[in-house]
Amino acid sequence: MSKIECSGRAAYAINMSMTAAPKLQRISVEDYLAGELVSEVKHEYLGGYVYAMAGARNVHNRIAGNLFARLHARLRGKPCQPYNSDAKIRVNLPTHVRFYYPDVSVVCDSNPPDESFQDQPVVLVEVLSNKTRRIDQGEKKDAYLTLPTLNVYLLVEQDCLAVIAYRRTEQGFVQEAYAELEAVIPLGEIGAELPLAEIYEGVEFVPEPEEEEL
Repeated sequence: MSKIECSGRAAYAINMSMTAAPKLQRISVEDYLAGELVSEVKHEYLGGYVYAMAGARNVHNRIAGNLFARLHARLRGKPCQPYNSDAKIRVNLPTHVRFYYPDVSVVCDSNPPDESFQDQPVVLVEVLSNKTRRIDQGEKKDAYLTLPTLNVYLLVEQDCLAVIAYRRTEQGFVQEAYAELEAVIPLGEIGAELPLAEIYEGVEFVPEPEEEEL
């Protein structure tokens, strides 16, 4: 695994909002949830508008797979369990409701098994890409951090060795940066930890093409 510098990208989050234009037709939460169960393409839901999710490169899927596998192994037999990117998270904001598909989530108090979303994640993870960076670091972060059960939000780079953690403290969420192969992200909130060496195991860093940027 070769290390590629991030040029300080991961050191400070960018607070930017989604710029994609919504579809003209609004749909209800009930119709959205029913449609997602039969749709071949996943969509995120923002106050009545749906957005199709972009595909991902192999390196993105490798990192997300590593994260899920490590968390699954460490949490086996424990109350808190990890979910992959097929699990939606519901965020109830004062004016509207949203549903997002994080790359990985950890839930300690799960919704009923017949539901298709979770309300109480304690850890959320997004693997960054040029297409999703502004949303993951801005709109999604702002929404996720309103969840009363959330303890840690991780933003993981896919073309260099770097992870940013937003961790809940008595003074609010604080930002932590991890950018060394020997670094270990403590997750005492769920009785686990994530070494960067395991997050990036088998990953070959290949910079994304410039044309993929928004």
